[in-house]
Formats: sequence, structure tokens, C-alpha cells
Amino acid sequence: MSNEPLILAVPSKGRLQENVHAYFTRAGMPLKQSRGAREYRGALDGVENVEVAYLSASEIAGALAAGTAHIGVTGEDLVRENIRDADSRVMLLEALGFGHADVVVAVPQAWIDVRTMDDLDDVASHFHGRTGRRIRVATKYVNLTRSFFARHGIIDYRIVESAGATEGTPAAGTAELIVDITSTGATLTANGLKVVDDGVILKSQANLVASLTASWPDATRAAARAMFDRLGAEKRARTMREVRTRCARLNDALVAEAVQRFSCVAPFGGPTSSGMLTLHCPPRTLHDLTIFLRERGAGMVSVTPLEYVFASDNPLYAALEERLGQA
Repeated sequence: MSNEPLILAVPSKGRLQENVHAYFTRAGMPLKQSRGAREYRGALDGVENVEVAYLSASEIAGALAAGTAHIGVTGEDLVRENIRDADSRVMLLEALGFGHADVVVAVPQAWIDVRTMDDLDDVASHFHGRTGRRIRVATKYVNLTRSFFARHGIIDYRIVESAGATEGTPAAGTAELIVDITSTGATLTANGLKVVDDGVILKSQANLVASLTASWPDATRAAARAMFDRLGAEKRARTMREVRTRCARLNDALVAEAVQRFSCVAPFGGPTSSGMLTLHCPPRTLHDLTIFLRERGAGMVSVTPLEYVFASDNPLYAALEERLGQA
């Protein structure tokens, strides 16, 4: 048990898989499948004691809830839909910036008087009173739909679980409205649907998720620490640029001002005795920082991209360790 590997669950196909592969590759940890793409187990190159499991995105949520995977990458929508009391069983460590999709309530465009969930409540009540039937909501997101409708006090509806293209159900006559995911809204529009103004249930994206129900012996935690260290180093590098200059007039007070005004970091302290200074700066304040330095005597300022920036702290692992201590 002490040598239990860290199980990293990643998507087995599609655009999400491509994005996950790129995410780990950027951090110097490409995912390896020794027997090719048909292999459903793999390894994380450069980090020992990690076993990669290729699963569907919904299976990943289930594996994390059951504790058969330690870390996974899946959409928040699937976590919230498939895991009861999700926040007590898993921890969303970090949103990854890809796999964006909103879970929304969409009604026919012909329902011109339905703009809000309150309007929908009125329509549902009138429909029930007139026909003796409840309006049908087609969705794959049964739990999210029920909790969202309950928050809005809507009770006169029934769910039709959708196994196929949910957006086509109103036109087919099998539902009056839908709850589904959308990225651009184009598919909804093409099917004559519109999103209710306050009908965004969840703005979802891919997340790095940790299981709180899995076993976490020391060797598994060590693997997580090493993996998160590399992910953190790549993120720091991606969000910063290295700025170098030399100016005899630079001093600690000027460096402190630059750090405060331009959200910089002085990774190696203030200027050296020869006036050399290195700063790490976010791109959005980069040009203003170079102006600041030149106005104070810097003749030349060089800016270079960073590949990795390793620091003494490991925020992702620290957050996980704190939560495991509370579990």
C-alpha cells in the first residue's frame, strides 16, 4: 500500500484529450501510451509512480468520487452533475482555461414573452393548468436542472432524460424546452432556441480535480507534489516575462516601487553592486515597466520569455494537503 501509484485520470478522446496532452507536455511531462492510442493505461513522463488512466470525461468524475483515481481532468459540469455533495468528495484545484461550456436553460425563440426564469415559471403554471400536464424539460443534466429549478421555485415541470441531441427535442415534439451545454450558442440558434436571460446554470470548463475519498499514502503524495511542482513552474513562466536591465541609479526603493506599481516579482532581490536587475513581470504591465526603468536611467531593457520558474512554494500541493488534513 505504501507504494501505491498516483492514478491520474485523463480524457480518452476528443478535443479535451488533445488539450490535456498539451497541458502536461508544456510542463515537461508528456503523457505516454506504450502501446499506442488504443492503450487505456499510460505513464507521466518524468514523474515516477504515476499511472495514467484514460477514461471518458463522465467516468473520470465517477472515479474521483469513488476514490479509484487520485487526480483527474474533467469538466466542472460533470463533477456537479455526477457527484452527489461534490465539495465533500472532490476538490476542484484549478480551472485550466479550456473545455469551456455553459449549462443553460433554453426555450423556443417563438416564446417571445419568456425572457427570465420567472417568466418560465408563469408559463409552466399556465401550461399545467390548461392541459393538466407539466412542461417537459429535455436534458442530460438531471441533478443540475432539479436544483436550479428548485432555487427559482419552479415545480410544474417534468424531466425527459435525453440520450441523443438534446437541442432537437423541442422541434421533434418530445419536450417543450431544454437544459444543455453550449459554447457559442450557434447550435441552439440553428434549432430555433434561445437562452433565458438568467438561465445560465453553470459556466463550466476543464478543471484539475483531486479525490478526497482516495487513499493518499506518502508515495502517492510525493508523486502529486512533484507533478504539481512542474505544473506550477510552467504556469508561473507562462504568465510572466523576464525583464533585465543595468542602471547605477537603481536602488531597493525603486525596485520596491516597480514591484508595487507593475505587479512584478524581483526573484533574486534588488540590484547587484554593478546595477544589474532582474524582474519577472506580467505581459499587461510590461511596456509601462520598461518606460519606468528607462526614465530612471536604464539605457537598455531586455525582455525574454520564460520556460519554467520553480519557486519554494507549491500552491496546488499545499491546497490539496490542507484539504486532505481536514477530510
